[in-house]
Amino acid sequence: MDEVEIPTHFLCPISLQLMRDPVTVSTGITYDRESIEEWLFSCRNMACPVTKQALQDTDLTPNHTLRRLIQAWCTLNASRGIERIPTPKPQVEKTQIAKLINDARKLPEMRLKCLATLRSITLEGERYRSCLETSGAVEFLVSVISGSDCTLLEVKNDEGPEFVKASDEALSVLYHIKVSKICLKSVISNDLEFVESLSRVLEKGNHRSQEYAAVILKDVFEAADPIQLINVTSEFFVQLVRALSGDMSLQATKTTLKLIMELCPWGRNKIKAVEGGAVFVLIELLLRTCERRTNELALLVLCHLCGCAEGRAEVLKHGAGVAIVSKKIFRVSNTASVTAVRIISWICKFSATCRVLQEMLQVGVVKKLVLVVQLDCNNKCKEKATEILRLHSRVWRNPSCIPAHLLSSYPC
Repeated sequence: MDEVEIPTHFLCPISLQLMRDPVTVSTGITYDRESIEEWLFSCRNMACPVTKQALQDTDLTPNHTLRRLIQAWCTLNASRGIERIPTPKPQVEKTQIAKLINDARKLPEMRLKCLATLRSITLEGERYRSCLETSGAVEFLVSVISGSDCTLLEVKNDEGPEFVKASDEALSVLYHIKVSKICLKSVISNDLEFVESLSRVLEKGNHRSQEYAAVILKDVFEAADPIQLINVTSEFFVQLVRALSGDMSLQATKTTLKLIMELCPWGRNKIKAVEGGAVFVLIELLLRTCERRTNELALLVLCHLCGCAEGRAEVLKHGAGVAIVSKKIFRVSNTASVTAVRIISWICKFSATCRVLQEMLQVGVVKKLVLVVQLDCNNKCKEKATEILRLHSRVWRNPSCIPAHLLSSYPC
């Protein structure tokens, strides 16, 4: 086949390939939809590739005239092996989504249709996120979740149709939208029930809904103001702890641990978490899990909670608290070892009664600390272990439970 010369104005300025669905951005430059969407949403470049001007919005206007010219050119060159580009299906517009949501708010029977449509839109990719946010879709989904709508909705997936609650479907759609922090901030300011509803899902929902709720909650608090972080209720921590103690998926567990860790530094949140039973649940989690990242996160949260007297007291109250922390040294990862030594340091500095020091000898904590000093490991970890051993050297210097080959490594 002879080489075909394509008119330059039919080419996308980014990829230099024949445009199949030409669209125009706010600067007036026309691109192929697939190429400019990848530029904007995957690469997150918010400037026009040609003019370098910042784009005030990501609205893409179909260039129907240019598309028809390209299709006509393809038809004229069909004998040379050029296939005619198909007419793209109409894109969902903001006004259509807004009307659908408005109808769903007025007519309950339209709610399921609206959820199904929003779900199909999210499958189109990230390009519709801003459109869904500005059309009121997020607020609608939040209202369905907050209302705990138990109406069953038939959803089709790869494994066949299944029936899910409308509130669970709304949660799934909201998760896949990947709502911006600005929008989330607005949502939690206007709907105080939303966070409580998510925490209930985290505590009692199915595995998939728990994962979605955990991620959204984490995103919500990342977008929250400091005053909102400080004012998190004790009941919220109780619900998080109950969720952790229940039958959660691994991913939901890790996300929930990250959430608690991010909340701990604010106000009295450490004490609220301790009073909610977090220390006991974390120790039980460390006792039963072998997964590396879960161990690291559980130890990090426990370290935060040991920053208050109430947290240290709860660790010592649990029969296996000190022992399991010590056991994680050298058995999980360098991060876990450093965190475990920090937890022991908190206890040794501020809660080291004679009984506690004797318990540390009996369960092998002192032996582990001497090994940390002896082995070539993290310098900060070694310094912290040395500090602990020196602090209580009168009690631990020549105990019979420390092997002779380790005594030489005991810091003077």
